Amino acid sequence: MRVITGKYKGRNLIAPKNSSRPTLDRMKETLFNILSAKTVGAKVLDLFAGSGQIAIECLSRGAESAILCDNSKDALDAICANFDKIGVVPQVMFCDFRDCLSRIKYPLDIIFVDPPFKSHFYQEVLTLVDRYGSLSEDGWVICEHSADDELAEFVGELERFDCRKIGSVKFSFYKRRDI
Repeated sequence: MRVITGKYKGRNLIAPKNSSRPTLDRMKETLFNILSAKTVGAKVLDLFAGSGQIAIECLSRGAESAILCDNSKDALDAICANFDKIGVVPQVMFCDFRDCLSRIKYPLDIIFVDPPFKSHFYQEVLTLVDRYGSLSEDGWVICEHSADDELAEFVGELERFDCRKIGSVKFSFYKRRDI
């Protein structure tokens, strides 16, 4: 697992000791090809951050800030070790995703959601993002999930506008609906 481009390109990262499922390099490459310049200047939230690799990749590509949320001690240890490798102090919220979303008081440009696949937290996360107004006007929520799972097309004021399948994984992209 490594940073694939930007100012931290080539840095090797570690995964948490637990049964975390890191986003593979080819999936990250596809994701960031879609995001393209959207990361520049972005405020990012990496929910269920695991190793922190998505937040690091965003920062490497010019994101203004990144908050990482996870409630696993193993994940916290991996995040701290990985951020140490890039020389940045991480903004970590060591708590449940519900608590995290309720405490962030400004809109985010990119919210990356990658819970354990069998947890089925996606609907609840999207509902809370909508309820708390967590997403900026042009922001995106990206859910990484099993290709076997189909996520809702609409959740409150959020709508799925794209879905990409890469092997056994899908990325579902949400934005605020134009009403």
